[in-house]
Amino acid sequence: MPGDRRESEHGSVPEQGPVPVRGPESGAGAGSGRGAPSSGGAESGRGRSSRTGGRGRRRPSWARALRPSGLNRAPGAVPAARQAGPYLTPAQAFDALYAYCAPALVRQAYLLTGRRDLAHESVERAFQRAWDHWPEVARDPDPAGWVRAAAHDWALSPWHRLRRRYRHPEPPPPDDHDRALLDALLSLPPPYRRTLVLYDGVGLDLPDTAAETEASTRAAAGRLLYAREVLAERLPEPAGPRELHDRLAELASSGRTRAAEPAAVRVGGERRARLWTRTAAAVTVVLIGSTAMTLHTAPTHYVPPVPPGETVRGVPPRAAPGPLSDDQRELRDRLREALLDGPERLTPEAR
Repeated sequence: MPGDRRESEHGSVPEQGPVPVRGPESGAGAGSGRGAPSSGGAESGRGRSSRTGGRGRRRPSWARALRPSGLNRAPGAVPAARQAGPYLTPAQAFDALYAYCAPALVRQAYLLTGRRDLAHESVERAFQRAWDHWPEVARDPDPAGWVRAAAHDWALSPWHRLRRRYRHPEPPPPDDHDRALLDALLSLPPPYRRTLVLYDGVGLDLPDTAAETEASTRAAAGRLLYAREVLAERLPEPAGPRELHDRLAELASSGRTRAAEPAAVRVGGERRARLWTRTAAAVTVVLIGSTAMTLHTAPTHYVPPVPPGETVRGVPPRAAPGPLSDDQRELRDRLREALLDGPERLTPEAR
């Protein structure tokens, strides 16, 4: 799949250019993924070809819904917050990254999972992880790609099938074409599904798609071709790469795709970090206490075990006394009566 073919397939989507110093836009823009070439002034340079399809039709607004918001941005660039001054605080930079990537990431996670709730959860967990590792994310050449990889990894985690809330499927899309496309996507293995969404949906080139899916370029190309063949067999209408991109974006844009507020995500991440810190501290205290108790109660020297008893031969066994005779009973009664009446001395009587 040479690069010129890739450009012809998605040439109607403007690439990223220089970073504008303005606030993040919430609409569906046209940023590209990792490694995409910069083309500053794409709106004025490409003219009508950047907003129309191959037949001269104006592209619908959802055609770029799978890409981060904003026009004319460089690869991995994130817009600055409004009225932030020459320097951004970590919170302002995080909010700008969230507003830039979150809506598109929710749509991508929905294509990977087929669940709206899991898509929102994946994006929130990815950004909470990014906030926990913010120095690393802030210095990354492509922070949007860092968060995208974390969101996709969480969305495709095999442990979700063990959760009770995700055992039953969600209601399918109302449109028949969208339902058929979603069923075809979910029938693909997760690595093939992710490769298709990154290449035909997000618009990454093949080397970047292979790097993000942790596969070789040849393996990523094989996964992409196989995924396209499966979709071509299961879809009622044939769809080329450009039509497939539009249909993926239309499917991802159907339904509720609104992401949470960045401040709520940051607070949730901090609360989760505090909870894990306290849990780790409590477990550490319990381990230290149990270790100290074991050291205090453990013996300091070797104590030999008590040997089992042995039978002694030649000694008669102890027998219980037999029944009393009449004289013994009389003597017992006299002794009891004398002891009860007072300390009298017994004198022998002649018989």
